[in-house]
Amino acid sequence: MKHLKIPFFALLATIAAGLAVAQGAQVAFGGLQHDTTLPVEMSADKLRIDQGDGSALFTGNVLIGQGEMRLSAAKVRVEYATEEGDSTGRVSRLFATGGVTLLSGAEAAEAQQAEYSIDTGVIIMTGNVILTQGRNALSSDKMIINLTTGVGTMDGRVKSILRTGKN
Repeated sequence: MKHLKIPFFALLATIAAGLAVAQGAQVAFGGLQHDTTLPVEMSADKLRIDQGDGSALFTGNVLIGQGEMRLSAAKVRVEYATEEGDSTGRVSRLFATGGVTLLSGAEAAEAQQAEYSIDTGVIIMTGNVILTQGRNALSSDKMIINLTTGVGTMDGRVKSILRTGKN
């Protein structure tokens, strides 16, 4: 995942120059359309479980996979379903912080933090969000992705680089 950082920093410098600016944008996320019923796999350097509030805290090189989608971060708090009668240990929500990177197909997004509601299939990324789709890039303060429909919305000073032809 570290090899992705260099292109994103170069991208930030280019985006700062500001080729196109808007206040909000709706984006198709074809590569991020995803089956949220797939199992969630998690790995980290450390795990702390809190039976009292039904959560787990994964820290250090956290990597989460669900089908083809990957999310990495420094720290991820996992909430488990607490509905009465649900004793399956089903993951319902993830809160990721610290260098969050989301990868799926040819699309990649980075942010300071992300919240993934598995029940609704919605990911909310906030804090210096950068999305790349092939050679195109978008940045904003906040991005909301609906994994079921593959549609996302970017809000808060949206900037874009859209490459056409061979340039």
